Amino acid sequence: MSLKILLVDDSRTIRNIQKNTLKMLGHTDVTEAADGIEALACIAKHRPDLMLVDWNMPNMDGITLIKKVRESDKKLPIIMVTTEAEKSRVLEALKAGVNNYVVKPFTAETLSEKIAQTMAKFAPAPAASAN
Repeated sequence: MSLKILLVDDSRTIRNIQKNTLKMLGHTDVTEAADGIEALACIAKHRPDLMLVDWNMPNMDGITLIKKVRESDKKLPIIMVTTEAEKSRVLEALKAGVNNYVVKPFTAETLSEKIAQTMAKFAPAPAASAN
């Protein structure tokens, strides 16, 4: 299943790497934003199915972005993709509202697993059987 993904990272190089990885995984509908402010504008225009967010960015960092998104949208799946690997940082991100966490550098398999785990959390519950 191809998802509409918003990729938020201040590094064009990292965005290109992630975009290529997402393309390898079959996700070709990827919109890019360089910071939280651009990301909010993108979300207002076209709500993505999934958002991948870096922590450290100029203008508006990833944690601030996530908190702002969660003020109005609790159901947008969000994965933090960052070099911040300390447990306290992971907990801070989860508390802010991320649904999953990927530490850079990552493999395509890791990203694929995290996307699948995250989207499964938002999948509609299967209909009850009529037994």
